[in-house]
Amino acid sequence: MAEGSSSASGYLDANLLSLVQRFLAQQATFTTHSTHPFASSPEAPLTLLRDVVETLSQVSHSLSLQLSLPLANPKLLSLYRQQTAISHTLHSSNQNISTTLDALRQRAGVEYGEDIPLERVAVVDWCVSRLESWGSSAGMETFREEEREGRLTVVLGGKVVVVDIDFAVDRTDPENPSISVASVKTSYAIPNSASGTTTQGSSSLDGLLAECISAFLAEAHKDPQQHNNVRAAQISKLVSEHLAYLMRLDHLALSENDTGLRWFNNIDVLTSVSERFAANEAQAVSSALSVTHSPLDIFLMRSHALPLPYLTAPSISFLTYLSPLAYLSTLRGSSSTSADARADLPKLDIPYETLRSRLAAHPRSSGATIATLMLSPTTLAISTDDAMDVSDLRTRPSFILAPSGTEIDHELPRVPTPSDLSGGPTPTWILDFTDGGRCRGVVMSQSRMREIELVVNPLSGMDHIGSMPMMAFGTGSWLDLLLNPDNPISPERYTAVYTSPMSAHPPLQLRLTAPEEPGFILEKVPVRSLKEIWGVLEVVKEQCWLNETLRGYHWLPEGLATGEPDDEMSDDESMERDLQAVLKGTLTPRRIPVNVYLPSMPPTDSLFDANDLASMALSHTPQSSHAKIFMSCPERPPIPGLVEITVAFDPSRPRGIVLDINGAMGADLRADILEEVCRRGGTLGLPGRVWAKSHGGA
Repeated sequence: MAEGSSSASGYLDANLLSLVQRFLAQQATFTTHSTHPFASSPEAPLTLLRDVVETLSQVSHSLSLQLSLPLANPKLLSLYRQQTAISHTLHSSNQNISTTLDALRQRAGVEYGEDIPLERVAVVDWCVSRLESWGSSAGMETFREEEREGRLTVVLGGKVVVVDIDFAVDRTDPENPSISVASVKTSYAIPNSASGTTTQGSSSLDGLLAECISAFLAEAHKDPQQHNNVRAAQISKLVSEHLAYLMRLDHLALSENDTGLRWFNNIDVLTSVSERFAANEAQAVSSALSVTHSPLDIFLMRSHALPLPYLTAPSISFLTYLSPLAYLSTLRGSSSTSADARADLPKLDIPYETLRSRLAAHPRSSGATIATLMLSPTTLAISTDDAMDVSDLRTRPSFILAPSGTEIDHELPRVPTPSDLSGGPTPTWILDFTDGGRCRGVVMSQSRMREIELVVNPLSGMDHIGSMPMMAFGTGSWLDLLLNPDNPISPERYTAVYTSPMSAHPPLQLRLTAPEEPGFILEKVPVRSLKEIWGVLEVVKEQCWLNETLRGYHWLPEGLATGEPDDEMSDDESMERDLQAVLKGTLTPRRIPVNVYLPSMPPTDSLFDANDLASMALSHTPQSSHAKIFMSCPERPPIPGLVEITVAFDPSRPRGIVLDINGAMGADLRADILEEVCRRGGTLGLPGRVWAKSHGGA
């Protein structure tokens, strides 16, 4: 390939091939699940696309200049080919090296471990020095006092926030000294403020920092043969991230002088508001079930998530959903329900100590969906200008359990203008579903991603949202992203076999049809208020109910061999019995075929009935678009026909779901028992229970 003209593009790379190779090395940026506004880095694909468009324009211009050159000389053409081959070899080698380095740098969860001293006498000083290095790397000033009478204090200070860490040092055994955290205290003081007072920090924040530092010290004090250097490095990274986040708030507080403490006090105020409302919702759930403590799984299905302040970060987290397996394992692993230390907390059947310890573990427990509110610098934020009041246009959140929630809201603090910061992206509040990038986000369907967009910006896309088709971009449906993310082949159907634990019915041959709707990975959502948080989590909760219901079964693309040989009936007597059973209509099938469908949500263009804002009608309500699972199977012989079962998400019901069964003539069915089966994770096993109850079956 010919070299570009220096006069035409003096700032281009050495040749045109290098431009192509540069973009090929970044093709991983264009993954489908990252090219949407709610990805971890939504601006990266946009920036790269702009560069591609600009570069293609330059390449086109350069090639046009090359066409005007006289290329009749065969020797010149031969030199061009030789130069192109050499350049291609060099760039291919460079691209391979870059790709390898990027893959090594971007490996998730790779830690090389802490260099814990093998000499026990050096562990104490090494632990203190590590704490000082964490503070320094976060931009804090560190002060270490001399050890006196078994006490040692380290002070980490920013311009506003100060963290005092007191250690207890035990040197009873000079050959094996030990150090532990005695106390952690955070305080805030605005320099040169009018009040000149110091504000005590949150005790929950103190507990989070003390717990993390204590965990690091526990790893360091283990016997050398039991050292988990990787685990120690993970804890070290967590503490560093916590301190760096506090310094981010420190910079914002310093820029606002006397009003700057709101950046530190906001989480405590938000926690108080959300916990009081969660307690009211838990009381409503308990009253509906006639119990004293609300079951956590039902509470999550019907409420607006469970607030858990300072769970994994110096902020507030919201437990949005727990799978049946995660809930039951947590419930069985907990002690009997004890009285909570605070009466204003929701009364749940799982003690808070057990719940927090399980959810705060790293890596995060499977089946738990947690969103953490964080202040993050980003260049792609939602608009904060609201020239007209559009809050009434939001159909979410809904307040079925506690209607008083319509009057509750809490605005998150905002940076007044971008100019208040010394350059860089504007800090924005986001709901993070990835635990700081440590885990995958939530698989969402396109229609629910649109619902989230309408929550954070009710007027977004109202002119085109009705005409936008369900475009899969050649990557299959959201179901493929959930069940088969690593396989580029997108099957039309998935199959699974459900076997009754008590052998109450023949195995169910489940056949799941993939919906014609694309999917994305929800990672981060910008929010501005508590109501927006609740609205986003309402949508996510419904999707999580679908996701975890399907994940409870082992699905395979239809057509793949399962490795289970079919039973061959070679005995003549057995064949004769089967023939007579068929003639009498009493044959028990080897497997019951069940077709499973996931109805797509209705189009969201019904949000507006007319083009002009004066005639907006909110005909599209959350209740009309709840997630559903539809199943159909044959009636039990000798009755012909089909049994149709619909399980729908419905927070207005006592268990958060509603059942609708058509057919099943003669079956003795109780809706409350079947709802309890769904609650325990047996949703797709309902056709078998209906079959077993038909015609007096056991």
